[in-house]
Amino acid sequence: MSYFTLGYENMITIGLAILGFVIVLVAQFRINSAYAKTKAIESSKKLSGQEVARQILDQNDLKDIYIVETKGTLTDHYDPSRKVIRLSSDVFHGTSIASISVAAHECGHAIQDKENYSFMRIRSALVPFVNLISYIGYFAVVISLLAGITGYLMVGILILCATILFQLVTLPVELDASARAKVELEKLNLITSSEKEDVTSMLGAAAMTYVASLISSLMSLLRLIIMFRNNDD
Repeated sequence: MSYFTLGYENMITIGLAILGFVIVLVAQFRINSAYAKTKAIESSKKLSGQEVARQILDQNDLKDIYIVETKGTLTDHYDPSRKVIRLSSDVFHGTSIASISVAAHECGHAIQDKENYSFMRIRSALVPFVNLISYIGYFAVVISLLAGITGYLMVGILILCATILFQLVTLPVELDASARAKVELEKLNLITSSEKEDVTSMLGAAAMTYVASLISSLMSLLRLIIMFRNNDD
């Protein structure tokens, strides 16, 4: 392989690493911006996230699922093993569009669990990795960089393949939960027609973080494959 070709491919690998990181940062900025915007918009029904979640769960015959408050920001999640929805303080007590959107999304996961949604069953089997999902894009980039520096390229490739598999399973789970959330909010008249756009904006921004993480991981994988091929040459 010529020096020019090697230098060109090195530039590509560096570019992929930077671009992957930027994509994750942009997606995170977008969800933070959407959350801040919709958090400032009071919902017309003036119901808290906890109240909205309770209504959705009860209407779907999920009265056995508890809703509890948890610390942090956007730390909301559904625990299928304990049948508990944990809402961050702002979402639990808040009556904003952001609060009811996030609460409804978590209820979407509970409904998936009740219906034995296949992708959720698969993701539940990978539960040790679930807590990494919000940071999986950063995780993938770090693994890619470390593997490139230490020379453990095959190890890095295998880890990234596992990460991508998890992301591919997670993406439809999250998109479906958001779709269910919008259906439930409309069906129970918890939002007005004029609020649908803001709800969609909030849920769409959240979904984009998962899409961005997947794209970032694919770029990191491509970067390591190029480096691995160069080493073989």
